[in-house]
Amino acid sequence: MASVMEDPTLERHFKGHKDAVTCSDFNSNHKQLASGSADKTLMIWNLNPKARAFRFVGHKDVITGIQFSPAGDLVVSASRDKTVRLWTPSIKGESMVFKAHTATVRSVNFSHDGQRLVTASDDKSVKVWSVHRQRFVYSLNQHTNWVRCARFSPDGRLIASCGDDRTVRLWDTSTKQCINCFTDYGGSATFVDFNTSGTCIASSGADNTLKIWDIRTNKLLQHYQVHSAGINCFSFHPSGNYLISGSSDSTVKILDLLEGRLIYTLHGHKGPVLTVAFSRGGDLFASGGCDAQVLMWKTNFDAFDYREVLSRHSQRVTPNPPPHLTDIYPRGPHLHSSQSGAIEISPMVADTQTTDPAVIEVGQALYTATTAVNGHANGLPAQQVASTSLNPNEDCHGSGQGSTSGSQSGRIGGRREVEEEGEQEMTSPLEVRSGLPMNFSSTLQCIVQQLDVLTQTVSVLEERLTLTEDKLKECLFNQSQILLQVRGEEKDRRRESVEEEREGESGSPVASA
Repeated sequence: MASVMEDPTLERHFKGHKDAVTCSDFNSNHKQLASGSADKTLMIWNLNPKARAFRFVGHKDVITGIQFSPAGDLVVSASRDKTVRLWTPSIKGESMVFKAHTATVRSVNFSHDGQRLVTASDDKSVKVWSVHRQRFVYSLNQHTNWVRCARFSPDGRLIASCGDDRTVRLWDTSTKQCINCFTDYGGSATFVDFNTSGTCIASSGADNTLKIWDIRTNKLLQHYQVHSAGINCFSFHPSGNYLISGSSDSTVKILDLLEGRLIYTLHGHKGPVLTVAFSRGGDLFASGGCDAQVLMWKTNFDAFDYREVLSRHSQRVTPNPPPHLTDIYPRGPHLHSSQSGAIEISPMVADTQTTDPAVIEVGQALYTATTAVNGHANGLPAQQVASTSLNPNEDCHGSGQGSTSGSQSGRIGGRREVEEEGEQEMTSPLEVRSGLPMNFSSTLQCIVQQLDVLTQTVSVLEERLTLTEDKLKECLFNQSQILLQVRGEEKDRRRESVEEEREGESGSPVASA
């Protein structure tokens, strides 16, 4: 490997949405990327440049959240039309409709076993659903304002939620009770998620901040303020070492959580960035925003595998499983601000290297499972819904604020239209400004390795010192208890001896008489 860290590069630019791109997610099969939009459609893009893209129609209002199932065979979407849809990502375009919320559904998330869904809504509730039974299960109702986001922990035992009441709440899925509440926010809490190990949560706010909390100790570990406007979304790298965030300041920021600093600023969007997402392998990430663009980036900067370094030294350092680095650094809360050393990347994305993919309009065979709050599902007959077409004469790169009603025309009974666009476009070179000389790469790599091992060693020593301190306190407490017990026994003996002496003195005159 030539260097410790390489700059991210723009791989592809997807055109097809007519309005702001609000959400995105990669399939676990590494072949597809899904995006939802304010144009009420869901797009599934194939990462193979020659493959066709699919547009799914069914929601009646803005799509606010989207996610592939862990197995990659289903896609779930949430919408302002108060419904959640579970799609089969095929040319048939079939979907199940879930209804229980009474207001806009802001987010939707699969549990890691794919058996449950959690949704957040403007009706101030968080709801959990069964995917297999296709029904509402239970509701969590302690938020006092709109709930913006809800996520399952990796083990499924916890749910994190946040909202306009300026709180982040942790829920126990077994007891269905709120077990913790973080309130240190100057505005609405916009997004929340767990790190890979499930020991920390990150949350972003409309006050431009991003905070990382240790949920085991309830301590604030890291506090970043690198954006100049509210943060709309973020995503953890699968390694847990990096985090990307999208903001209304039109930038995507990349944070190194190990070093606690900003390392990249990406300027690819013309307008607020509403969604960012890492792929399951972490080698790619996507961003979308109000400019109706979906940009796919190659990560590159994660080429250095910190976990490999840790695995080499874990047996030598500690017999116990090593803690995750994001859990132990830094120990105390402190503010991370934007630094001049961060690299600015400003790709020109008006043109792309690849032709736009052909888009298949999917008319859906709609299977509706309307679920009331009491959990009873009522099946509706299948209906064929008219699909919409993308007019190739209209510009896909508008401001993201126009209505799509004039650009969509009805199709009868599930007709599909394949659109071929033959524009060959080129990308101009990236303008990268880096202050890191390449001849220092090997030295820096060695230093980083040693720092990783040192950090872990210090953490283990700190844990052992804490355990030793607890043991000493316990021994001192036991010793004090024993001393008190011994002193009590001595007092009892003295009291008994005094009483015996008194009895002996009172009995001797009687004997002499």
